[in-house]
Amino acid sequence: MTDFQTIHRTEAWASRALQWRVIDIVVASVIGVASGLVFVLWNIASNPISAPLSALLPGVQGLVGGGWLFAGVLTALIIRKPGAALYGELLAASVSALIGNQWGALTLESGIVQGLGAELVFAIFLYKRWGLPIAILAGAASGLALAINDLILWYPGSGTMFTVIYTVSAVVSGAVVAGVLAWFVVKAIAKTGALNRFAVGRHVRR
Repeated sequence: MTDFQTIHRTEAWASRALQWRVIDIVVASVIGVASGLVFVLWNIASNPISAPLSALLPGVQGLVGGGWLFAGVLTALIIRKPGAALYGELLAASVSALIGNQWGALTLESGIVQGLGAELVFAIFLYKRWGLPIAILAGAASGLALAINDLILWYPGSGTMFTVIYTVSAVVSGAVVAGVLAWFVVKAIAKTGALNRFAVGRHVRR
């Protein structure tokens, strides 16, 4: 086989590896819907948590943001295809909006922004890196996207101190909840054999 044929076959394989299969769509949809139900519960639980945090130090309520960020990273770590983070986060946000919350249609806008934050990190690494450091970066980027979006929509004109505290809190929350926690959840699920048809399942088995 010539070098040209080898390169061509390698490129063709890489292209197929990034294409969505039917099972990818089904599993990503299940993850997105399940995450959306968690979002609904977090919509209720976050208020009693964020209020005391805000009273303690205005801006630190950004720490609760991670509860709405894990869907994108979790979906991407399992599916490992372009658009997975955006799809998972947007679908989860859609479920939250359909069931009902205090943010209405803006929930979808937030889902898009937060999903794109995580998606950007995976895209930068060409959808080839899926380890814990990348998961943390993706979660942190999603947290940063959340902070910027919230500061524009919900906290316009905020002072520098509040802006810094809120942003740092959201980034840390995203890195821990959407990054570290999601990565360990995926690893635990893969060990059960439930993800054997996905690259993450085969990787964990090895």
